[in-house]
Amino acid sequence: MTTDYIQQLFADRIGGSRFGLKEEIYKFEKIKRAKREAIQANPHMELIDLGVGEPDAMADDRVIQKLTEEAGKPENRFYADNGIAEFKQAAASYMEKVFGVYHLNPETEINHVIGSKSALAMLPTAFINQGDLILMPSPCYPILATHTKYCGGDVVQLPLTEENLFLPKLDTLSDSVLEKAKLLYLNYPNNPTGATATAAFFEEVVQFAKKHKLIVVHDAAYSALVFEGEKPLSFLSVPGAKEVGIELHSLSKSFNMTGWRIGFISGNEKLVKAFATVKDNNDSGQFIAIQKAAAYALAHPEITIETAEKYSRRHELLANALVACGFNAEKPRGSFFLYTRAPKAVADGPSFQSAEEFSQYLIREHLISTVPWDEAGQYVRFSVTFQANGIEEELRVIEEIAVRLRRDTFIF
Repeated sequence: MTTDYIQQLFADRIGGSRFGLKEEIYKFEKIKRAKREAIQANPHMELIDLGVGEPDAMADDRVIQKLTEEAGKPENRFYADNGIAEFKQAAASYMEKVFGVYHLNPETEINHVIGSKSALAMLPTAFINQGDLILMPSPCYPILATHTKYCGGDVVQLPLTEENLFLPKLDTLSDSVLEKAKLLYLNYPNNPTGATATAAFFEEVVQFAKKHKLIVVHDAAYSALVFEGEKPLSFLSVPGAKEVGIELHSLSKSFNMTGWRIGFISGNEKLVKAFATVKDNNDSGQFIAIQKAAAYALAHPEITIETAEKYSRRHELLANALVACGFNAEKPRGSFFLYTRAPKAVADGPSFQSAEEFSQYLIREHLISTVPWDEAGQYVRFSVTFQANGIEEELRVIEEIAVRLRRDTFIF
């Protein structure tokens, strides 16, 4: 029996009858392919990966030990559904201790998530109807837009420009857009720019949301990874924020627990309940042993402080090396990303029509991997989560980057 009819049955949201016939090659796949080809062409040369978007270290030994202990307990084998009380209480205490966000009710204003990616994917289901709009920064994590479109909604981009310190200009939105908009997404410290927000900006966001009846969703995955003596800033610490929004926290970045898939959503009680309702129909909760290990981690924010100190040191070294090679690079105030304008050409060499072309050139010619961003100008993102064990190894990697880049004279 033939099954040719299957090609006609795919949903339009993933391409309909054209699904799988002509797939676009996304930039991350292009990067992977270029890295493989560069390694094959230069088998004796080390590839330096500055494009990694996840921590380079393991979770803290104490957290791993806690997981080991809890995984062996029979009472932890059951479904967790919308999370255990111990984890929610730990999250509330963490928000108070690290961000000064007081009086979050762990029962009604916090819910665990199986990583912030899955939470961001579920949120549009709770709020977006056909024809609704979301307001999304650009560049940003693309999952924010994907599920809005799946729900029949549309996306309005808010460019993040260097001139505006990579903060969106909210006053540029038209009345016709604001009438249809439901969700305003923010992400600080920001991926990919590394920019941080201020309390004054968040206060402006609260007033803007109230005026235009918007729900604010702050993706705070990097919120505790800040440098130069900055205090971690939560959107929920601003007066009135809990009236209009929710905030997502992830242990992936702050506690080196990427593959563990654990985080939490917090804020407005009604919004958290709406999310929990959707989540309850998507999954049965994260493994209880992971939640208990995560609760232990949240009770030890000094783990994150140590990680931030490492990233701060590496950023300083990397920024100095890039500046010496002609880049207008500045150490960011948070995250593990350094975002800087890509060159237009190499003297007596190729020109670059996009950041992607420059990124591909770095891989092919210098075996240095980065991530290009062309959404709001031609920029390239370096990450300091490269593999290096200790300060001496960090210095060696940075010096090797500088040696390779100094072979070219970049034109900006």
